[in-house]
Parts: sequence; C-alpha cells; structure tokens
Amino acid sequence: MTALLSLTVNGETRRTSATTVADLVRELDLDPAKVAVERNGTIAPRSELEQHALAEGDTLEIVHFVGGGDHTVAGGGGDHDPQHDSWTVAGRTFRSRLIVGTGKYKDFAQNAAALEASGAEIVTVAVRRVNVSDPKAPMLTDFIDPKKVTYLPNTAGCFTADDAIRTLRLAREAGGWDLVKLEVLGEARTLYPDMRETLKATEVLAKEGFLPMVYCVDDPIAAKQLEEAGAVAVMPLGAPIGSGLGIQNRVTIRLIKEGASVPVLVDAGVGTASDAAVAMELGCDGVLMNTAIAEAKDPIRMARAMKLAVEAGRDAYLSGRMATRKYADPSSPLAGLI
Repeated sequence: MTALLSLTVNGETRRTSATTVADLVRELDLDPAKVAVERNGTIAPRSELEQHALAEGDTLEIVHFVGGGDHTVAGGGGDHDPQHDSWTVAGRTFRSRLIVGTGKYKDFAQNAAALEASGAEIVTVAVRRVNVSDPKAPMLTDFIDPKKVTYLPNTAGCFTADDAIRTLRLAREAGGWDLVKLEVLGEARTLYPDMRETLKATEVLAKEGFLPMVYCVDDPIAAKQLEEAGAVAVMPLGAPIGSGLGIQNRVTIRLIKEGASVPVLVDAGVGTASDAAVAMELGCDGVLMNTAIAEAKDPIRMARAMKLAVEAGRDAYLSGRMATRKYADPSSPLAGLI
C-alpha cells in the first residue's frame, strides 16, 4: 500500500496519495487551465506538472483569478480623431477609456452585467488561493470570458515588492498575461502606495518581461521615475482607494500628464460620474474604478453613467474649453438694445 504524503496546500495540511503535482490537481477536481501552482516557492509550469514529483512536507500554493481591483487603458499623447478615438498601451490598442474592477459586487452575474453596461474592454482581477474544499464553486472566468475581455491581473493586498512580484509570476503562469497592474501598499489604513517598494518591483518585473501599469502617488517626480524603471503606464491616485472623494489634486495630475510619455490613468478615489469626467478633462488617458460602480445602489445604471462621463470628459478635453475670466462677458451684443 502506497504511503500517504503530508503536504501543506494553500496553508492547510493535507494527506494525499498523489505522486505528482498533476495528480494532486486532479485529486482536487480542479481544471489545470484555470489555476497556477507554486511548489516550495517555485512555479510549476503547466506543461511540466506531470514531471513535478511530490515529496513529504512539500508546500504548495494553488491560485486562480477572483473579483478584485479598485482601480482604461490608454495611449499617451498624439493627435486624436474624436470620432475614432482609441489609445495604445504597450502596443495594445483599446477603444474604451474606462477600466473597471471586479470586486465588491453581490455576485459574478451582477459584475458581468455592470461590465457590459460600462463598455470597458479591460477588467482588473486579483490572484487568490483556490478554495480546495469547494473546487467547483463558480469562478470569475465562468462569467467574464478572458478571451473576450482583457484581464489585468493586479497585486491588490501586497505590501512588499517581493509579494507583488511573486503574485504576478503566478498570474502569468495561470493565464499567460504580461500586461499587469502593480500596486505595493504602504499601510492598511490609507492604502497609499509604498513608492520605494513600488519602484523596486517595477524594475524587477520589467526585466522579467512584464508590462507593468503602476499605481502611484500623485507626484510628477515619482511618476517619471516609474516610467524610467519600465512602467508602461502610470496610475496616480485621485484619492484614497474606495473613498469616493474624487480627484483631490488636479494640479499634480495635470503635471504628471504633461511630463509623461506613457499613458496616465487616474486610479482610485472616483465616486461618481462627474469625478470621471474631471479626470478626462485634465487630459488623462483613462480612468480605473471599482467601488464607485459596485457600491452604487444601482450598479448597472452607474456603470452606464461612468461610460458616458468618460466619453463626455474626453470630448470636452479634445474640444478645448473656453478661457476663464475674472468678470462677466455677455453672450448677447449690447449694441442695438431697445
């Protein structure tokens, strides 16, 4: 009789007769095409799962994509035709300038409906452990098809560069994506980015062939440093994540946009449609949001409102607003009054 191995799978001890990683994945009734596996700190490529033998005491992490990301992708600069307005990031072109997250919805069905109403072509997704006790539970990929919508794996919840890098390596194994959303948080209370760790992670990821879109503080100097480190887009916060306060510092957002040669997207803090319009009127290439839609009383209607606001703000920016004046300037001529 084959002796059972004692393993740690997603933080829990498990006894198994499996001899390879592939055997274990099948034993857990998981679809290998929807998960990524890390064994003792090293990713096990899907093509080699049959060759990765298990040993007593092994530690495995099995992850997949779940709803997440509070934080559209756009190209930077150039002339735009308002009737055919698209943008490019890292060589990939999109029409919608709205990116939406996939967290905080009551269920995946509502999330999918809101995505449809928003017109967004990109969704942020978090990388989390598979629930091995219920492997057949619904997954995000069952409702939002990654073949039809661009998944943007993010590092929500990571507080060190090493954790963020590890998370994105697993994400690439799970889905093959190299366009990713990087955020390294400094503390749980404000969820402000730790820029030292963020810059470190950006440099490593860029060298490994990732295309990181990076969440950052609204600081023109920090944004330029990220671009020089390999960021394919910089994503300054408008206000703290999930706060709904709107854009608090229009001056620095505008300065970041003026100095950037990569796309600039407002990420975090949008509360309602007018906030999204302001971001676009400042010249930003896109807006990323989650809570503003997911926590609205009618998420589907709010998603539609955000779509229209982003389009209206973009048109306003391209049209060139009127100059501001200190005093009134009548619209009707004063000559010829009766």
